[in-house]
Amino acid sequence: MKRSLCVAEPAIVRAHQKCLWKFHYTPSFPLPAKTRLRFALMSHGFDEEWEIPKKANQVVLEWSSSSVTGKPFVDEDGFISYDFTLTKEIPAGEMLTIRLGKEESAATRAQMFYQRKRPFFLYIDTKGKGEFKDYDTFSIDVKGSTLHNIRVIVPSIVEKNQRFDVYLRFEDAFGNVTGLAPDDTLIELSYDQLRENLNWKLFVPETGFLTLPNLYFNEPGIYRLRLKNLQSGETYYSPPIHCYLEFPHQVFWGIFRDDPVRRNVEKDTEAALRYYRDDAGLQFFATSSPENGTISGELWKQISSQVAEFNEEERFVAFLGQTYMGENRKEGVRHIIYAKDNRPLVHKKDSKYNQLKKVYKAHIPKDLVSTVILSTLDGYAYDFEEFEPEYERLVEIYSALGSIECSKKEGNDFPVAVPGKKIGEVKEGTVRSALDRNKRFGFTAGGFDRKGDLGTLATDAGPQYSPGMTAVLATEYTRDELFNAIYQRRTFVTTGEKILIDFRIAEMPMGSEISTNVKPGLVYNRHIHGLVAGVDQISRIEIIRGGKVWHEINPKNNFFELAVDDSDLLEKVALQDPNTGNLFTYYYLKVVQKNGHTAWSSPIWVDLETKLEKVLKKVPKKK
Repeated sequence: MKRSLCVAEPAIVRAHQKCLWKFHYTPSFPLPAKTRLRFALMSHGFDEEWEIPKKANQVVLEWSSSSVTGKPFVDEDGFISYDFTLTKEIPAGEMLTIRLGKEESAATRAQMFYQRKRPFFLYIDTKGKGEFKDYDTFSIDVKGSTLHNIRVIVPSIVEKNQRFDVYLRFEDAFGNVTGLAPDDTLIELSYDQLRENLNWKLFVPETGFLTLPNLYFNEPGIYRLRLKNLQSGETYYSPPIHCYLEFPHQVFWGIFRDDPVRRNVEKDTEAALRYYRDDAGLQFFATSSPENGTISGELWKQISSQVAEFNEEERFVAFLGQTYMGENRKEGVRHIIYAKDNRPLVHKKDSKYNQLKKVYKAHIPKDLVSTVILSTLDGYAYDFEEFEPEYERLVEIYSALGSIECSKKEGNDFPVAVPGKKIGEVKEGTVRSALDRNKRFGFTAGGFDRKGDLGTLATDAGPQYSPGMTAVLATEYTRDELFNAIYQRRTFVTTGEKILIDFRIAEMPMGSEISTNVKPGLVYNRHIHGLVAGVDQISRIEIIRGGKVWHEINPKNNFFELAVDDSDLLEKVALQDPNTGNLFTYYYLKVVQKNGHTAWSSPIWVDLETKLEKVLKKVPKKK
């Protein structure tokens, strides 16, 4: 049986390259007059996607000496296609050409991300009734563009003399891996601190990535790898690496709740997970399927299966997750992260799960973590009055839509904003307001979610800010250990750069609850210590106590070791739980770099359960 021929011209392009595109189609069967053809560009018109021709008459179907202009059509998924109707019969073997753009000034650009065999579909309805079932496929290979950046993927924490691997990704301006550089390009590798004897010369590989195995540090300290392009003079640095003499935890970087344009998590879960693991260089990711009925039971099984398949110890941790749209202010929106595979999708329309309390009742603690998201946005808000501490262990303090740390009037550096839309702000939903009322949770950061009901927050302008990142302090690189660390609130977050934070009070790590019954000295002094290692110069470090900036430091360099005592009597600075009357306070760290990127540690709580008089009675009298 003869097959129709589909040839794209050009067949190989670089990301973001502008061209006059031609798609040549030679049918293996005759096409009668009135035949309808639909050319699917497979693009929504987002910035990262294939550019949509600005005028309809720039998409033309040509054959022999005839032509017809395409009529735009938008399908239910928002993809743009062009419809054509043949004015006469086309015999088998005669070539038709779909042309995008008439002249160089009307050239359209390719997508910004690389893709092998990027498909374009041509649907054919020979009856002319608009029943597009059969299709043929064109494909174009989109490769990375000119070398623009070298991304260094390294562990954030290592021990003295511990061997580790370094991964180098040679990227274009859009983050695609590329080997396109002048032939004489050499990259010089050295350390930013110490060991100046290390000096390697590297070529730019055709594959666009390199692995450097078995590096190590023989002295504790903060290190950064430096790479210099000897041709252009540009210098690139790795994120900071903290070498300890001994350290019980590792830092694992990932992202919760993200939906990048280039990979639809629901429709192609495998490609999305591969993107986060291999291209983004993350160590964990959680899906966030909507529960509004758009995910069928079969699709949920497929997503669950691929999450389970990609979850691999010591390589990549994949969490199964979903969003839950609760009642505005009373329940708000949740990103539910499951500890195990093959959990059922919880639907609000199901009477068994039409309230968050019912969802929690159907699961035991540690079966899931219910992350509060977007709690200040009216329509999606949560006032924390019915807070469930056993399940709601985390709050998304930052996402690509902004930060909910505090209100705009209180000095929010990243006020939540949706371009072109006015959305009210609910102050009770801010992180500080909830913490002041003794609601206890750790912090996470998210990206930009276009799925389900949250899709109404997506606009053509895209997200307001960069996607956030979450760092988890865990003892082992397994899903069980990462989930346990998340449950224990051992997290810190950033606005997208790998800023390293260690934050402790009386040797207790972030996420801890400390009682003065156990450590009575905390009644009159809290020793706060830790460190911050930035990717850029650190402008300021703030210690937040009880909802206000208690102490500020301006290091003006990339690294700072923190050591400070809070000697205010705990009785005088403590907050009171409005429900129980218990006295407490909390601390967390906020770090701001010169380039604007910010990081937050999860809080540490100190509970006042011992009065000062009792502490003094325990102090032995001098003879």
